[in-house]
This record gives sequence, structure tokens and C-alpha cells, in this order.
Amino acid sequence: MSIRMAQEGDFVQWLPLWKGYQTFYKTSISEETTAMTWSRFHNPSEPMHCAVAEREGKLLGMVHYIQHRSCWTTGDYIYLQDLFVEPQVRGSGLGRALIEHVYESAAKSGASRVWWLTHESNTDAMLLYDRIAEKSGFLQYRKLI
Repeated sequence: MSIRMAQEGDFVQWLPLWKGYQTFYKTSISEETTAMTWSRFHNPSEPMHCAVAEREGKLLGMVHYIQHRSCWTTGDYIYLQDLFVEPQVRGSGLGRALIEHVYESAAKSGASRVWWLTHESNTDAMLLYDRIAEKSGFLQYRKLI
């Protein structure tokens, strides 16, 4: 298994992972937004990144993360926005490896924090998250515009 940055030619294998992620969270993201997101991953001036887990030429997982400024530190933060692993390989350490890739990327860039959100119903993933990170105690509020 290898973790690497997504390449433009990975789109056909990345898309089912992205759609699987959306299905898990019971949402649907437009093709236009999906295309824009994919193009941002490959634009060096964008702070958005995508890494994939690959075994024998097949993509089995993906993680999206975004580097952003913070008023609390001089180093940037990394927001781990999306993490998805194919159901048949969950529990194999793949999710952890993808998160650790983000940790390594954050350290190399001088970021001071990696953070993410998960839904309260995502209890299987929280078993991993509780071992490799700390709960912040914060609750999310939002207003869609």
C-alpha cells in the first residue's frame, strides 16, 4: 500500500471514492463543484490537496485537506475536510495512514495544527480518531448562504 498525492490521471478512480464519501454522508455534490474541486487539487496556487491510497494500481482511499491561516498562531492550520476508505479495507490501517500523511504534510509546511470534523453518528471512525487526536470540545454552528 502506498499513500501519494493524487495525479490528474487518477480522476476515474478518485470519482467513485468521492461519490462513496457523499453517499456515506447522504449528500450529493454537483458535477460542476466536483470538477472545480478536482482542478483545485492540481493547481499549485490553491491551498487544497488530495492524497490517495493505492494498492496494485487501484485507489482504495482518499483524503482532502486545506491549508489556511489562523489568528491564533503564526503557523497555518490544516483542515482535513474529507476522508474515505473503501468499505472492504476499513480496519486495515488505511484511514490512519491517510491521516498520518496529512500530519506529515502539515509538519513539512510548518503548520501548527491539523483539525477535522466528523458527524456524531460516525462512531466507527471515532474509535480511530480518539486514538490519534484530541477532541477539541468545540461544537460546530453554521448558516448556509
